[in-house]
Amino acid sequence: MPAPTTVPAGAASAPPGAAALARAVLHAEWIKLRTVRSTFWSLLTAALLTLATGAALCLLTRYAARELEPADRAALDPTATSLSGMVLGELAMVLFGVLAASGEFATGMLSTSVQAVPQRGLLLSCKAAAVFTVALLTGCATSLTAFLTGQAVLGDLATSLTAPGVLRAVLGGGLYLAMLALFALGVATALRHPLLALGLLVPLFFLVSPLLGALPATARFAAYLPDAAGSHLTEVHPPADGLGPWPGFAVLALWVAAALATAYVTLRARDVRQG
Repeated sequence: MPAPTTVPAGAASAPPGAAALARAVLHAEWIKLRTVRSTFWSLLTAALLTLATGAALCLLTRYAARELEPADRAALDPTATSLSGMVLGELAMVLFGVLAASGEFATGMLSTSVQAVPQRGLLLSCKAAAVFTVALLTGCATSLTAFLTGQAVLGDLATSLTAPGVLRAVLGGGLYLAMLALFALGVATALRHPLLALGLLVPLFFLVSPLLGALPATARFAAYLPDAAGSHLTEVHPPADGLGPWPGFAVLALWVAAALATAYVTLRARDVRQG
């Protein structure tokens, strides 16, 4: 008769492995995003603002081009024109990132999340992964739709996805929006309040960055701000004196990394029950 198998005490309740725990936390973060009403409305607003603004500017460009010389018409960038609505769409994407972080602080749910997942680095990483994935998919779909709509409006000024650099610019638009959402998530997690985060990010993107970029004395500095640097991803023909698509993305990625690192430090150092 075989000897009975001895089960070590506590084996039945052994904690899951690292990979299983990460999958469970990521799934929980996805459920949070999916069940919060602000997720749908902020992403829908980002898409609608991008599409409507881009289509309107393409229509204006089509009629204004009739008065241009052939050389000036050839210099137009139909891809950038159709994606120009991202200037407003990024505001809603920033709002999405802020609300994804600050909602748990406002409701006190973060305390429950930390009790369930004491590894705050894992918690933040999974939240960032969920936000980035949702924002990237939404951003790429929005960017592609804005491009196709814009080209239909532009008529004989239009280009195609197979033209050199166009597909990269269109997908780059989605990547740009996703990175801004991730940057907003980091800032909001560090500041712990949506109004503080929006009070910093909205003026930065819509006042400080354009103003500094318009002044010759500060234009070089402004080129390295997150929105200015990342926006090069949507350009098919970047200016010779600009950062270019991938250097611009690298600068934006450094801003995102700094924001998330700051968020992690504050998340570890402060009591989650504090406001």
